[in-house]
Amino acid sequence: MEKDEGLDAAEVRLDDPWYDALASGWGELDGTGSPAVVPAQAAPELSRSAADIYLEVQSSAAFQEVRSRYRRFVVPAVSAFFAWYVAYVVLATTAPGFMARPVTGAVNVAMVAGLGQFLSTFVLTWAYARHARLRRDRAALDLRWDTQELTRGINR
Repeated sequence: MEKDEGLDAAEVRLDDPWYDALASGWGELDGTGSPAVVPAQAAPELSRSAADIYLEVQSSAAFQEVRSRYRRFVVPAVSAFFAWYVAYVVLATTAPGFMARPVTGAVNVAMVAGLGQFLSTFVLTWAYARHARLRRDRAALDLRWDTQELTRGINR
């Protein structure tokens, strides 16, 4: 694919190597119906296995940064959401008088808090997707690209 005018090729990758199975070497046949595999003696310079490559990527600073960004969002978000859920359940079972207090008309505190549970679920889902898009997706895609490039040599 050609790049758009004014965009740097290093910043924008238009082709995702994991878009389909054939890009990763899976599904390619050798003509007999068997998967195409390179014998080890035909490619002695490719002594690293896929497991070695994935372990190398896993120990890389880029991978650790992606995991760190993930944890910095997920741990506080799950803790806050779980605390909010437990507070709702505890209040519903230990303070029925408070939960039955009317807010407006037939709507009471329990109904407002219950609807707040649904609302907080949607807000948390939106926040997670936004965080992933802004903080992790590009770095994760770059890691996938690098890993694919390293493993592509094994499948040849």
